[in-house]
Amino acid sequence: MNQQDTEQLRGEIERTRAELGATVEALSHKADVKAQARAKAEQVKVQAREKAELARSQAQQNPAVPLAAGIGVAIVALWMIRRRRRS
Repeated sequence: MNQQDTEQLRGEIERTRAELGATVEALSHKADVKAQARAKAEQVKVQAREKAELARSQAQQNPAVPLAAGIGVAIVALWMIRRRRRS
């Protein structure tokens, strides 16, 4: 085996070690259920904040929509209260 073959073999060994290290790290991360749960919880929080901000923005642009929704809820609540009193 000449020196070029030896260097080429060493390079392949180093690449294989690096790939193996990355694979082990990925599997380790995948097996960490607590970390995955924390990441998912954070993702849900971010989505909730984004949706709340969008709703707030839309309500500021068109205040009639939340007002109409509030009136609708109040009407249904009053209807249910009157229905219970009659029973």
